[in-house]
Amino acid sequence: MRHDLDEALGAGAFGLSTGLAYGNANAASTQEVMALSEALRDTGALYCTHLRSEAGEITQALEEAFAIGRHAEAPVIVSHLKCAGAPQYGRSGEILAMMEKAAEDHPVGCDCYPYTASSSTLDLKQVVPETPIKITWSEGDPAQAGRMLADIAADWNLPLREAATRLQPAGAVYHCMTESDVDAILAHRLTMVGSDGLPCDPRPHPRLWGSFPRVLGHYARERGLFPLEVAIRKMTGLPADRFGLPDRGYIREGYAGDLVLFDPAKIADTATYDDPARPAAGILGVWVNGTPTLDAQGLTGARAGHMLRRTTPAHHERISQ
Repeated sequence: MRHDLDEALGAGAFGLSTGLAYGNANAASTQEVMALSEALRDTGALYCTHLRSEAGEITQALEEAFAIGRHAEAPVIVSHLKCAGAPQYGRSGEILAMMEKAAEDHPVGCDCYPYTASSSTLDLKQVVPETPIKITWSEGDPAQAGRMLADIAADWNLPLREAATRLQPAGAVYHCMTESDVDAILAHRLTMVGSDGLPCDPRPHPRLWGSFPRVLGHYARERGLFPLEVAIRKMTGLPADRFGLPDRGYIREGYAGDLVLFDPAKIADTATYDDPARPAAGILGVWVNGTPTLDAQGLTGARAGHMLRRTTPAHHERISQ
């Protein structure tokens, strides 16, 4: 893995990403990840992590992430920070305080998607009565896609976990967060906006189509969680700074022409959990690298995107500033 990481970093990869909550990586010890992360030193690359736990052990998982970042001498990005599961509701203040404290002497940030439900494969560890779960796809019983797990279990006269086992492999949406925690994390100065969308999911979470217009419409315009310019920075300039993209994220001479023309009074997400693949309202045009890709008639067919590589060190502002 160290050889592969060295090779990738040399080719311009932005850093090392771990998914320590998942079964195929959960067995990796902190020491193993630290040893791997040493490849990041003196490269300007990042350490991004889907925490080992977003539930009861989230504080320990955050400390682990910070320790790995310090060991690697690399900025830390926590992927889609959240308080997952009813026992964690209301803990956003606690975990954001940990983020702020860590950021006082080390570059730390996170991303957040603007929904109170997560989405992944169907994980038995997350199948608990207090979390409503919608099945998005199932190889075990494809006809159950789009239904709530509790309804399926009732039809089959089975406990939730037994029903979930019969459906596997499968995908699921977990309604596992509260609006107040999402608000607090999304509004925090260390937080970028990300969709965490799964483009190949046959029935995606609405965040795939709706995340960014939802931030601009629902959170900035309708609820006033932050000004429009702050919402835009969380999606553009801040990620460009964090990931070391020298000509992206801002409208400046010489920068890439990545632009979205939208009506701030009308932009809104229309995707729902039942009908997730719906385009946003209020978007009038999109340009990628200066090439029109969406106009009033719809998609133009132009595909002007290209691979981005790390060319400058990632930059993080410190909380003390």
